[in-house]
Amino acid sequence: MKPGSVKIVDRVSAIEAIKRLNEEDLLFLNRLIVERLKLISQARATMLMTSFTKGDRVGFRLPDGRMLKGTVLRLNKKTVSIATDDGHQWNVAPALLQLIQSVGDVPG
Repeated sequence: MKPGSVKIVDRVSAIEAIKRLNEEDLLFLNRLIVERLKLISQARATMLMTSFTKGDRVGFRLPDGRMLKGTVLRLNKKTVSIATDDGHQWNVAPALLQLIQSVGDVPG
């Protein structure tokens, strides 16, 4: 189990407790869960974002399978702005990027 995580000892009891909640309590619980999931996702994106620096060469796959390559322009809150070699600009989730060459590895 990860540090800081809570283990539900009896999942069956938890499920039964949820079944007894009214609509207002379920909506409240839903908001708590959604907020927690967003926080976890943001933390993961922030951690992945530290892998990249402005000027890095990166690549990412399009849904059709093509690979685009480009240069990191900016690290945004949730995405990385990329100037692709074909002259376009994309905002890409850091989890979808592959580091090709770090700006620190470029001689000069």
